Amino acid sequence: MEGLFGVYFLLIMLQKTIFSTLVDTCSARRGKHWRHSRGFSSSLYQKKGKDYHRRSSHRYSNGGKPKHKALSPEAPLPVSPKSPLVPIPGGTDEIPTTSPKAGHIFNVMDFGAKGDGSSDDTKAFQAAWAAACKVEASTIMVPSEYTFLVGPISFSGPYCEANILFQLDGTIIAPTNSKAWGSGLLQWLEFSKLKGITIKGSGTIDGRGSVWWQDSPYEDPIDDESRIIVPLNNNGKENPPVPINSSLYGKMPQTKPTALRFYGSFNASVMGITIQNSPQCHLKFDNCIGVTVFNINISSPGDSPNTDGIHLQNSQDVLIRSSNLACGDDCVSIQTGCTNVYIHNVNCGPGHGISIGGLGKDATKACVSNITVRDVNMYNTMNGVRIKTWQGGRGSVQGIMFSNIQVSEVLLPIVIDQYYCDKAKCKNQTSAVALSGITYEKIRGTYTVKPVHLACSDSLPCVDVTLTDIELKPHQEHYHIYDPFCWQTFGELNSPTMPPIDCLQIGQPSGDPRPTDPDSCQT
Repeated sequence: MEGLFGVYFLLIMLQKTIFSTLVDTCSARRGKHWRHSRGFSSSLYQKKGKDYHRRSSHRYSNGGKPKHKALSPEAPLPVSPKSPLVPIPGGTDEIPTTSPKAGHIFNVMDFGAKGDGSSDDTKAFQAAWAAACKVEASTIMVPSEYTFLVGPISFSGPYCEANILFQLDGTIIAPTNSKAWGSGLLQWLEFSKLKGITIKGSGTIDGRGSVWWQDSPYEDPIDDESRIIVPLNNNGKENPPVPINSSLYGKMPQTKPTALRFYGSFNASVMGITIQNSPQCHLKFDNCIGVTVFNINISSPGDSPNTDGIHLQNSQDVLIRSSNLACGDDCVSIQTGCTNVYIHNVNCGPGHGISIGGLGKDATKACVSNITVRDVNMYNTMNGVRIKTWQGGRGSVQGIMFSNIQVSEVLLPIVIDQYYCDKAKCKNQTSAVALSGITYEKIRGTYTVKPVHLACSDSLPCVDVTLTDIELKPHQEHYHIYDPFCWQTFGELNSPTMPPIDCLQIGQPSGDPRPTDPDSCQT
């Protein structure tokens, strides 16, 4: 009996050995392209369920392969044996050698960019973006020592992965041929509907705007404050022509583009770069949440028309700091829909100062709140800190702080203008944007026309306007100098001012002229 049991046991062991050999042989044939790794279990080789396909296919939607090599030899990435498997050409699979979430580098030169300043590199930038868009935390590399001619382009989501870095160390220039712009575009370089998008580096975005400025120097809107600036010789010229001849390029469209625009994005950052000579606004954030601007330079001539430095609209949680802004219009322009904006350690000039508005144009509703501007130097600007609204508007501006502003040869350091008009004549209207809770403190330096100009609405006076430690001295060179001016402005003087601002009405207006508006900014 024991002999029969022993023979039965040997037969069972022999059967297991043969079966194991057959299984290993099948696995080897089926997976002839696999390279074994200790970090992978045999079940991972054999199971590719719904979760695997979902995770791998979204990274490369162009048939399962990147158009170009993803890695730069200067920045190798570590092997991650736990990475999901990525399909490769030919219908086979291969264990990835890098982790996509660690960040791939896509150099525009690898996508056909020439960088010679004359070849059109737009398609190369589009291809690099298409590849980077599919990889989380990827980097688009624009290398130094090259100049890239790039036409109007949109780097857009919303299906791009998060936290893309646009590393700009070279120079990007705009086309000066009118054909590249068609009938006119609102932006040149646009980043839209992205999450965690960053542009940083030591490079330059050059809009080459002189060909635009020359074509229509007298057709652009004028800054309203220019009407009270009277030269001593009374022969000053408004909007002098820019001495650049654009006849070689053809007449540019009347609609001028913003150089760099962010739209509908979360956590957008711009750091280190230079933006210069934009046809119109240099840097714009529209409908963005979480904006950081740090250590950038913006530069265009002081007489370049409507070339705002940074333009904010419908954006919140904004930080702008440690930057140099020189342009032909507002260094920073804050428009409707902005809240929680903090600007500090900024140099402004030439330009028109830092402005909230114009708000309420064409009887529209405007809402701006919780704005802080502090530790700013302004040199040779038209205005210092300004709030401007149109007659006929509605809504409110509240919770505004201007602190520690140093002005040097600024025409109008402190301005509230609720009669703003950018053309020869505007219709008088009763309704107005309501202004309240406006604080000016430590505004010091020199002015060349008028130290304070507070012109509030007849029907809706400004309330809770506070002035503390205002020291402004005249610097007469070319203009008639005026005394401080106030109209329908109520608030407090918390310290003596230089010059005395006796026109401010202390306290509150009689009665409460502010109606309860169901369409107010609080609802």
